[in-house]
Amino acid sequence: MDDALVRVGRALRAVVLVVLALLFLIPFYLLVRNGLSSERDITSPEWTFFPPELRWGNVRELFDDPSVPFARSLLNSALIAVATTLGTLLLASLAGYGLARIPYRHANKVFYGILGTLLVPAAVTFVPTFVLVSSLGWVSTLRGLIVPTLFSAFACFVFRQYFLGFPGELEDAAQVDGLGYWRTYWLVVVPNARPVFAAVGTIVFLGAWNSFLWPLVIGQDQSAWTVQVALSSFTTAQVVRLHELFIAAGASILPLLVVFLCFQRWIVAGVERSGID
Repeated sequence: MDDALVRVGRALRAVVLVVLALLFLIPFYLLVRNGLSSERDITSPEWTFFPPELRWGNVRELFDDPSVPFARSLLNSALIAVATTLGTLLLASLAGYGLARIPYRHANKVFYGILGTLLVPAAVTFVPTFVLVSSLGWVSTLRGLIVPTLFSAFACFVFRQYFLGFPGELEDAAQVDGLGYWRTYWLVVVPNARPVFAAVGTIVFLGAWNSFLWPLVIGQDQSAWTVQVALSSFTTAQVVRLHELFIAAGASILPLLVVFLCFQRWIVAGVERSGID
């Protein structure tokens, strides 16, 4: 009787997981289906699982569209996301390590000050940041898109909490070998903190890749457009190019899937160790 209940429970769990997986895959199916369809097939009241003819030429049309430099936008987003991620990891991890492991009587006050910035709405600092970037001549440049977003109070908080629980024996052994704080950080702390670096880096990468408002304001020239700004250009008051919008959205998701698949093991371990909810 107990074995039968166990088998039934496993079967029900498998069914639930399959249903949830299918629900999760529906948006991806719609991206592929509509991206390879014509405008008429997308807006037709008679729904078909796939259109009679898959229009693979939509992919070429997307990258050949002279009004939207989509390939350039993908490159800009990749450069911005990678640079922002690396810069944020460096600055936030250094700040977190210093606040957690280097004795300083005002460390808690500095930490609370950093946490206080999380309470300030982004809209409050948006205009002053734009004025500063504009005065530096960084409008429509990668510097203007990257530099103002490099430091993250949230990332600093996560690193600080992680380093508070970092094994002090490793640092003591490094100091016995004559290493200072800087070399201890590079040679001992960073190699043993890869999970939290992967978790925070993934969060920062996703945020940088999906950022829209700041790139929209700063990237006033098409050469500085990011993929999110390019996606918005497919829907205007004059025309709506649905097939290009769907295929472009699918193309913009692929880098995120690659990042997740490559770092998922580290992400899970980093979330467990750092306490990210």
